[in-house]
Amino acid sequence: MTYLAATGWSDAAIAIAGIAFVTIVASVLLWQIFATGRIAVSSRREKGYRQLVDELATVQRETTAELQRANEALAQLRAQTHELEQGLKEVDRVLKAVE
Repeated sequence: MTYLAATGWSDAAIAIAGIAFVTIVASVLLWQIFATGRIAVSSRREKGYRQLVDELATVQRETTAELQRANEALAQLRAQTHELEQGLKEVDRVLKAVE
């Protein structure tokens, strides 16, 4: 015999409502457990990204400093080339005057 046959409709409705309530509560509980897991995974990923950003910022600062040193060396070479050019012009002027 079925439960409905042994009891009345009101008891069956209460049993169905109870089963539905337990099912909904279990579903919400599982949903929250998985949401907490997703948050934990996301947190670890964000920590990894943060570490990567910090490393990239350090590399960028080092690259900027190295570029600054290269620019200073280039400026020094340009100054020396200019001085050498002036010296060669002077030598050329003197040689033309001697001829």
